[in-house]
Amino acid sequence: MVSARRSFEGTLPIASMARLCGALAGTDGVVQFELDFGCDSMGTNYVDVRAQASLALICQRTLEPFVLPVTVNTRLGLIKQERDEAGLPPDCEPLLVAEDGRLNPADVIEDELLLALPLIPINPDSSLPDEVTGHDPEEDSAGEGRSENPFAVLRELKK
Repeated sequence: MVSARRSFEGTLPIASMARLCGALAGTDGVVQFELDFGCDSMGTNYVDVRAQASLALICQRTLEPFVLPVTVNTRLGLIKQERDEAGLPPDCEPLLVAEDGRLNPADVIEDELLLALPLIPINPDSSLPDEVTGHDPEEDSAGEGRSENPFAVLRELKK
């Protein structure tokens, strides 16, 4: 694939990726991907991975499901031994391949999507419930005119 500079594009069902499904709230949808194999001017074999998917996650703030659009765009340097990693250009992530040079494209795409997932998924449109923050929206309208000094209690203790 590298010497022929092959390119592949297509879709994969999210449900076919068992490891990724273990981290998701739902398995509906597909991953759109493009893989471009090649060799750069320094003789480094690589594969460019581009993938897009809408992944269902559980928000750790509200414990509600939400959809996170994920985009992957990375270059993986194909190496056969770990010591070859030092020779990769700085913009290349290492990908250890078997001695025969074969790799499973679906596994590569799944690995990159797993790496793109946030450590703690939080829906950017969410906010903490009022019970957690101790914030009552009715207090805002009633107490708009006055501001309470948080150190007033200390002043009373000093007297």
